[in-house]
Amino acid sequence: MENIEELKEEMFEKLKKYLQEERIDTFRTNFFEMHPFDQAEFFMEVDATDRMLIYSYLSPEEVAAMMEHIELEDTEPFFSEMDPRFASMIFAEMATDDAVDILNEMEKDKVVSFLTIMDEEDAEDIKDLLHYEEKTAGSIMTTEYISVFKTQSVRDTMLQLKEEGPDAETIYYLYVVDRDKKLVGVLSLRDLIISSDETKIEDIMNENVYYVSVAEDQEEVAKIMRDYDFLAVPVVDFQQHLLGIITVDDILDVIDEEASEDYSKLAGISDGDRPDTSPLVAAKKRLPWLVILLFLGLLTASLIGQFEDTLSQVTILSIFIPLIAGMAGNTGTQALAVAVRGLATGEYGTEGKLKLILREAGTGLITGTVCGIIITVVIFLWQHNLYLGILVGLSIMSTLVVATLAGSLIPIIMHRMKIDPAVASGPFITTINDIISVLIYFGLATAFMSFLL
Repeated sequence: MENIEELKEEMFEKLKKYLQEERIDTFRTNFFEMHPFDQAEFFMEVDATDRMLIYSYLSPEEVAAMMEHIELEDTEPFFSEMDPRFASMIFAEMATDDAVDILNEMEKDKVVSFLTIMDEEDAEDIKDLLHYEEKTAGSIMTTEYISVFKTQSVRDTMLQLKEEGPDAETIYYLYVVDRDKKLVGVLSLRDLIISSDETKIEDIMNENVYYVSVAEDQEEVAKIMRDYDFLAVPVVDFQQHLLGIITVDDILDVIDEEASEDYSKLAGISDGDRPDTSPLVAAKKRLPWLVILLFLGLLTASLIGQFEDTLSQVTILSIFIPLIAGMAGNTGTQALAVAVRGLATGEYGTEGKLKLILREAGTGLITGTVCGIIITVVIFLWQHNLYLGILVGLSIMSTLVVATLAGSLIPIIMHRMKIDPAVASGPFITTINDIISVLIYFGLATAFMSFLL
């Protein structure tokens, strides 16, 4: 791996030299020997002056192929620095769904400007997708697919495939429609190739075709494609007219995006909080959660204040508050992670959710009992006070059971309420479990008071 990285760096240095010496042919020869991903990596590494030279050395089609390997949120600055006419030609060369994804990240006046300059036919294709709601099947589908009529022969279809194939996103599936453009079947490239020329498409197509609604959430589409191992899935309207297809490469982007979003929510931060975000913007995105947690923390502090008499009589109780609160937060976050992952991947049906709750209750009971026994023994050997050890041990056991149940129950309740379960973030669950653990600990301490004194 180190050798590959060293060779890549060596090639990058050579390319920079060719750029600066304006050796166009040598640059192009070496540049296109690299994988498009490495081309994109080199492009992002050079400064604005070198990028301007790259734009002059490459065609819009060549830049478009490279741009598809750059993270969506990183592309906008590059299009802003290009000549608008050159940028509009790149959009025209890109897969329609990829162009739409990038344009959705831009300000509306820039989008209008690019579409105005663009060829009318290309602009119309992009406009058709831009109006779909974000994160739906319509917003990530492409209209560059091959559809055939069921009455066609294999010979005619092969000729059509040769003509339209170069511009299609994928040719592994051909989608069969009737005269009203309604989806009626699907045909694999393999079945087409092995069939005789005179065979009708309706005789070899598969009528049991899976499709998704144009308004379907992109996360649900990802689950379908994952479960059935599809390379592509057709998108239809409410009357089953074929509108486009979603390919596996777009779904991989969706899975990555959803995982990043869920992780951000679990951490109590915005998904847009990126490494290059300014401190002021990052602070504005994090503050709402922190302010909520601040007030929940004040609630915890006020609850401790309610047990002031208990603390004043047995001051050693205060030593174990961080221990119990910390254990509750940790086990609650573990249960939360398991529940959110299961709900996000669709692993749990109604019975599955009940099974999860029972399993987490059992897990909390076992871990709580083990930790409780350990801490009881440790405190007895340390403080020579059996009752104090039993109090802290019981508190930890009870807290771990309740915290584990809360960590699994809260996401499930939120899911039933049509709220993203990842919103039950780690910091939120931790703070809630702090409150629960304080109530359990001091409630038991008050009950044990006569033994402790």
